[in-house]
Amino acid sequence: MSGPRAHATQSKEANSRRAPMDDIPDEALLVAYGNGDMEAAGLLIRRLTPRVLSFATRMLSGDAAEAEDVTQEAMVRLWRIAPDWRQGEAKVTTWLYKVVANLCIDRLRKCRHQVVVDPVHDPADDAPGPTAQLIAADRLAALDAALRELPARQRQTVILRHIEGLTNPEIARVMDIGVEAVESLTARGKRALKAALEGRKYELGYEDD
Repeated sequence: MSGPRAHATQSKEANSRRAPMDDIPDEALLVAYGNGDMEAAGLLIRRLTPRVLSFATRMLSGDAAEAEDVTQEAMVRLWRIAPDWRQGEAKVTTWLYKVVANLCIDRLRKCRHQVVVDPVHDPADDAPGPTAQLIAADRLAALDAALRELPARQRQTVILRHIEGLTNPEIARVMDIGVEAVESLTARGKRALKAALEGRKYELGYEDD
């Protein structure tokens, strides 16, 4: 069989071969890597690195170079503990966010005198018009600038809850604090962000919201 139908059949068969691997949880993939499965490691890298890098970049006030260093260090630590990972005891993402948060806080403490650089954002998949792109870029820059003004713990909870999408119990495990403390930090962070951005609603195109 040849032609478009044959290619469609081949593509469907290829997808069916890949799908089982894509559906494997992070924890099982890490165990597989710990047992020598390099394909599992590659999938974990593709799956986790963008999320870790995004979190580190915002925690480090947009410093892309520092965020890349933190991401690499966190992933190296993940590979080191892979052989001892016990599936079912914790989520890989929770463990990673905790490592990244600690690495970022350490760097922030050592570099309080650093010059703040402009945030770097991944290009959008869809391509809106120039005006929409400028508005979106201004809004993201304003959000990142406001996040930089938050105390580190408030910034961390807001990013984890409202950007990374973790639940409050997950954030509590990442930060080694209680759920009520997470809720309090998140609420204070949101209030501070709202206050910081309130005066810029018209400038950022929110006047009709």
